[in-house]
Amino acid sequence: MTNHALNLQLTLPVLITGVSGVVGFNFFVHMRRKYGASVVGIRPQDTWRMQSEGIIGVNPDDSSEMLALFNKYNFKTVLNATGSCALKACELNKDLAYKTNVLSAQVIAKLATQFNSRLVHISSDLVFSGDSGEGNYLEDSPLDPVTMYGKTMVEGEKAILSISPNAAILRISLPMGPSFSGHAGAIDWITSRFKNHKPATLYFDEFRSPTYVEDMNDVFEQFLSASYSGIYHFGGPKNLSLYQIGQIINKAGGFDPNLLQGCLRHEAGPIPPRAGNVTMISEKLTNLLGLNKIKPWPFKSHLNPGNMQWHQKREPEFDYSKTHLHENLYRYSWEVPTPSEYYVQDKYRKNQ
Repeated sequence: MTNHALNLQLTLPVLITGVSGVVGFNFFVHMRRKYGASVVGIRPQDTWRMQSEGIIGVNPDDSSEMLALFNKYNFKTVLNATGSCALKACELNKDLAYKTNVLSAQVIAKLATQFNSRLVHISSDLVFSGDSGEGNYLEDSPLDPVTMYGKTMVEGEKAILSISPNAAILRISLPMGPSFSGHAGAIDWITSRFKNHKPATLYFDEFRSPTYVEDMNDVFEQFLSASYSGIYHFGGPKNLSLYQIGQIINKAGGFDPNLLQGCLRHEAGPIPPRAGNVTMISEKLTNLLGLNKIKPWPFKSHLNPGNMQWHQKREPEFDYSKTHLHENLYRYSWEVPTPSEYYVQDKYRKNQ
């Protein structure tokens, strides 16, 4: 295997877009801890609650503001994690979905080309429909998204490859880690329902390839420091239904098992439409990097779901609690970011 790796120190400074999302937030924290002020993150201007050194409020579809940012910092590498994965919002506001998922990609790709910046773009497994029920998608599998989110992510990929053909695109599945707000992303959204004694209804027949953000951070950093190009699938090695993910979160956190409910996709209504089995094969990525270390989520065997009632049994040798959830589902070895450090409480809004 040819080693395309570069010295990451030579690729600084780094721009990380979409830091208000789970992927961008965790990668920003990871990189900022390692490289300090050489790492800059941007969030949408209306995400004013996110405040921290190195985080700037800029709308990535605003070409003039983005140009000013590139002129100021002369970024050598860019990880584009911008994107709206709010499925219902994208269905109801197609213009917003296009602006966030396509126009932003166009602006960033043009600037990366203009400034000769290394570009890594984050896409999604939802560029596939999963309707066959078989999953195991490869990078060259036909694209057939069922949601406006997925359709605009396909357009975003095409824009990246057209404008910046040397860029790399990583199609990810569910990023498993904390959100800065404490109620976004798979873990935090489901947890927020359960801890407030609200039910969560999750699908028996939507399957994903969840991945620890810890592994995502490592791979993103390697891709930023290399010259890999083209599309790569990046999913965890364990495929789970959304219902099974709900079981794991419910049990790990010690929540009321009766709060978890399940149904088939077609029983949930037409908006937003739901994908089926969109699990991915990531051998191209693991063969390229020469690693087999992408951990299954969850990593600990006692959190592997069994039957439909598995989450109702609580073994006495485990302390199922908020701490247990954080230590096993957010991570397998690293220190979890503290979202409160990046979140301005409502009482401070008048000062913004």
